Amino acid sequence: MPLEKLFVSDARDVAHVGKTVLIQGWIRTRRDSKGGFSFLEINDGSCMGNIQVIADADLANYKDEIQRLSAGCSVAIEGEVKASEGKQATEIQASQVTVLGWADDFPLQKKRHSFEKLREWAHIRARSNTFGAVARVRNQICQSIHQFFHENNFLYVHTPIITASDCEGAGEMFKVTTLDLDRLAKSGGPVNYEFDFFDKPSFLTVSGQLEAETYATALGRVYTFGPTFRAENSNTSRHLSEFWMIEPEAAFFDLADDMALAESFLRKILSDVLNHCDEDLQFFDQRIQKGLIESLRKVAETPFQHMTYTDAIKVLENCDESFEFPIAWGTDLQAEHERYLTEKHVAGPLILTDYPSSIKPFYMRLSDDGKTVAAMDVLVPGVGEIIGGSQREERLDVLTQRMAEMDLREEDYWWYLDLRRYGTVPHAGFGLGLERLVQYTTGMANIRDVIPFPRTPGNADF
Repeated sequence: MPLEKLFVSDARDVAHVGKTVLIQGWIRTRRDSKGGFSFLEINDGSCMGNIQVIADADLANYKDEIQRLSAGCSVAIEGEVKASEGKQATEIQASQVTVLGWADDFPLQKKRHSFEKLREWAHIRARSNTFGAVARVRNQICQSIHQFFHENNFLYVHTPIITASDCEGAGEMFKVTTLDLDRLAKSGGPVNYEFDFFDKPSFLTVSGQLEAETYATALGRVYTFGPTFRAENSNTSRHLSEFWMIEPEAAFFDLADDMALAESFLRKILSDVLNHCDEDLQFFDQRIQKGLIESLRKVAETPFQHMTYTDAIKVLENCDESFEFPIAWGTDLQAEHERYLTEKHVAGPLILTDYPSSIKPFYMRLSDDGKTVAAMDVLVPGVGEIIGGSQREERLDVLTQRMAEMDLREEDYWWYLDLRRYGTVPHAGFGLGLERLVQYTTGMANIRDVIPFPRTPGNADF
């Protein structure tokens, strides 16, 4: 009869004491005792903690293999789960230790490595405590996202990665082509897109919103969750060239509905992480950002305050804080302004609304004053903006006017305009960058450390 195979997370539970089991994982440390046995610390990625394995000297491969084990080696352990007399709840008394893979000169040793150094080892950094914890929190967030939208009658829609339209109207997109760039460079002539794969300039998408709107105006509530791309040449700790976006879109929603959805969504995600990732969050709270858990719990449990952009500008102009970027109505708020509002002015989460139309994309609904749009940003302490959304412009005449003001050609968005011609309805949605949310929930300072393989200017390794 085959042995029961357990994850380390299960083997650490006292409910399994007395069972003879099989665990498989990687050696974290080995410590030999003068009493004729060795302590092996095993981790398989299922949890932050390790399981301690006691390997006696009478095991057949004790001298030849067990005493050669080092960090990184992979093993299969058969043995009995026992109650431990040490700090851990359980341990395993090994009856057999099988070495599956040796790891001589494994780079990740017990000493602490800088996050910059670990980026050079992105293929193995997930075996470290920090990046294993990041991966588990990221996974929980993704699971909660799908669950939340499923429970709220949203359908999951896969929008295209390759597009001929620019959602933001601001450029900075990666071009997709099959043309011979070397020949084009030598010719020095203009590009003839009739010879290109898609017969027109095409790009990697910056957002799935416009396509999601087409399905929202047919199915009511949808969301897209996939990779997006920005060709912005930025090397800050807040920017990636490839990242994941969550974008719900709902027909018959106005701005108030959109704000309520964003608040309940964020609370759900944070509550799930607090409830299911306690051990990992304790690690981040102790090692990465003191007070993290308390901060997350406060946002998860505190009703979000609301303020208009105009009122926020007044607060910032009249406060005693010294800002690097000047404050004036009509300028976009910077992270320092957003953090002041959340951390010092309201001391909690805040939703800003009614931004100037001049600093927002063409698709946001123009307000009756003709100066602002029905936009909203959700701000949280420590980060600033974490969600951006709006009610969409459903009026054809106003939308085309806005496009003309931004020098966007109607023929490039003919299908988007059709949505306003055929049964137009009020609708709204928002966007949330997954990596920024993972940053917030883990306290990690650099966004490159919350995605498995970061893509940034000059870096496409792994």
